[in-house]
Amino acid sequence: MDTARQLDTTYKAQPPMEASKPDTATRILDVAERLFVEHGFEATSLRMITQQAEVNLAAVNYHFGSKDALFESVFMRRLTPLIAACLAELDGMEAQFGTLTPEQLVMAFIRPCLALSKDPSRGGALFVRLLSRTLVENHRLLRETLSQQYSVFVQRFGKAFHRALPALGQEDLAWRMHFAFSVMFNAFAGNDVLKIFVRSQIVSARDPDMIVKHLVPFVVAGLTSPPLR
Repeated sequence: MDTARQLDTTYKAQPPMEASKPDTATRILDVAERLFVEHGFEATSLRMITQQAEVNLAAVNYHFGSKDALFESVFMRRLTPLIAACLAELDGMEAQFGTLTPEQLVMAFIRPCLALSKDPSRGGALFVRLLSRTLVENHRLLRETLSQQYSVFVQRFGKAFHRALPALGQEDLAWRMHFAFSVMFNAFAGNDVLKIFVRSQIVSARDPDMIVKHLVPFVVAGLTSPPLR
């Protein structure tokens, strides 16, 4: 079933045993999102989700059909508007500046992610961590869905980076974009590896503004460094 159609259905219907509780589907999605971030997909059981969402298993099956479908729904309800925001940011910046610099292109992606991380109504930092963690791990359940959702994103940003870095061949550019986006996703994943290098309570790799401050120049330097001959 198409994810958008599935989500639309969940908000229009109520399962027989949960009709007295409003927004059952949303409550299930919110709890599942938090548990998937805290424990990962494999370690999160439907029992954990139903207990904390205060619903029965029939409600989960009614709205989503399976744990796999629930995971996809958790992910796509946030990802679809984020992709739209990134493309809108890119459209706006290209309309204003024409061909963008590598730094502007990085910010066209980073800025919507940063806005999302500060907006709890859209998932906030919790979903940014889930998004980053899932993309870094290349989750098997979402490979096909992501390839469909990301096709326009990849094409648009790929063409923009090609215009910004005309000296790079197609292969070099593909590798640099791969490394750049991998670094950005990993930086937002919430894995505070920084603590290994800096033993301070003040410094945290879970502070979105601090991540951006140090992340952008690092990524831009990698994108723009002279190719090896």
